[in-house]
Amino acid sequence: MTTPLLGTSFIGHSRATGTEACGFGIQPGTGTSLEPAYHSATPEEVEKAMALAAAAFPAYSALSGKLRAGLLRAIATEIEGAVEDIVERGLLETGLPEARLRGETGRTTGQLRMFASQIEEGSWVDARIERADPDRKPIPKVDLRSMLRPLGPVAVFCASNFPLAFSVAGGDTASALAAGCPVVVIAHAAHPGVAEIVANAVIRAAHATGMPEGIFSVLYGGGRKVGQAVVKHPVTQAVGFTGSRSGGTALMAAANSRPQPIPVYAEMSSVNPVVILPGALDRGEEALAEAFFGSLTLGVGQFCTNPGLVFLPAEKGGAFLTKLKSLVEAGTPGMMLNASICQSYADSTAAFAATPGVETLARSANQAGPGQGAPAVFVVSIGDFLKHEALQGEMFGPATLIVRGSLGEIEAVIPKLEGQLTASIHATTEELAAQASLVQALQGRAGRLIFNGFPTGVEVCSSMVHGGPFPATSDGRSTSVGTMAIYRFCRPVAWQSFPDAALPAELQDANPLGIRRMDPAVPA
Repeated sequence: MTTPLLGTSFIGHSRATGTEACGFGIQPGTGTSLEPAYHSATPEEVEKAMALAAAAFPAYSALSGKLRAGLLRAIATEIEGAVEDIVERGLLETGLPEARLRGETGRTTGQLRMFASQIEEGSWVDARIERADPDRKPIPKVDLRSMLRPLGPVAVFCASNFPLAFSVAGGDTASALAAGCPVVVIAHAAHPGVAEIVANAVIRAAHATGMPEGIFSVLYGGGRKVGQAVVKHPVTQAVGFTGSRSGGTALMAAANSRPQPIPVYAEMSSVNPVVILPGALDRGEEALAEAFFGSLTLGVGQFCTNPGLVFLPAEKGGAFLTKLKSLVEAGTPGMMLNASICQSYADSTAAFAATPGVETLARSANQAGPGQGAPAVFVVSIGDFLKHEALQGEMFGPATLIVRGSLGEIEAVIPKLEGQLTASIHATTEELAAQASLVQALQGRAGRLIFNGFPTGVEVCSSMVHGGPFPATSDGRSTSVGTMAIYRFCRPVAWQSFPDAALPAELQDANPLGIRRMDPAVPA
């Protein structure tokens, strides 16, 4: 380890001194405690972090996109320089393989650079200009110009299943910093050491680029104690969260109970339904089963986009099920992220198996070791599926439920599903055209529609939508992946009749930044 781990929070540029231990990193499978012990931020330290964030906001939000882009790129470079430490600690804390840790590090640095390019170019502010017309009748038209401005300090909760890409310097942090918002991160108990390594990288980048102290803090102590205090603090203006439905709804309740309610952008629960039409089966049932099994078991089923629900025509699909059964029975158990997730997976699969009408199609014949999850597939009729609301729930692991019914029954049940991150449809192009109402129903339930593919694998780009109706997310109008994520942490502001010199550069007549603007007076 290049830099020794201290086990304390980051309060701006300083390290906390709280002495109340809140736990260790734990090695999955063995349950071994990993040094050092981590210590909870005290109420006074939380208050200091919030005060620093409030003090930093005016100066940081006023920086040019180019300067903030410099910070994001510096963070990416510092994280790359710490990758060996990240992998060394991550292998101990998370149970993830080395390739996944290195790949997720690359995704994290790629996100940071993506947002850097976005704010450096500058058009994301959505500048709109309506010029004055003093001769307009019956009343003169005033000069009115608007653009997006940052909300203020943002609380970001690290995710248990993504120690990098959705954690300390992940997408929520990157998009908030890009928008001009200081960030206060609440570290996750599942990977405290990785959090400390990445936090050190961010602080080094902030120093190197001359950023105001307080644009970034990381607090240990958990969501129920420290996290709730940050969400309820009057300085906090928005929340980013990836995790359980219970955790997300608790934060939503806390945010709504404040004297000034604030938005919570929570990614929570999704089973990512897959609809298989007869034409897709006719192309090759065994190949389809193999591709589905790969998506189901990717990451031991611990991605928010693993397919946990399949709708299969009742009159077809025998070869698909036979092949899937053989793959599951031969499937290798994998190490899960932590003991809590492993136990939850065991409990949920047991509950599904015990539900009236549910048949266990297959379980892995290989014995799962401590901390491991093994593949499982269940089958139920569409009638029994509708009788038991719990069957819409998430098993969060390498298990799926196959629901069998007629095409008419499948289309009728889609609007009754909870909100989802994704919905996939496997069909021929002719079937797709003939099933426009089915596609429309899926669109009403999900943030991303997939044709002849599977939901695992989220491209980080400008057009990605990683969101969906509740409970997939708390606000289906947003995304937590891709450049649109920046809009969660902004609000529109208009300037009426301001002199040109007093306007932000983005709205001045000369357009000194050269950005795209909505300006009827300037030809496109």
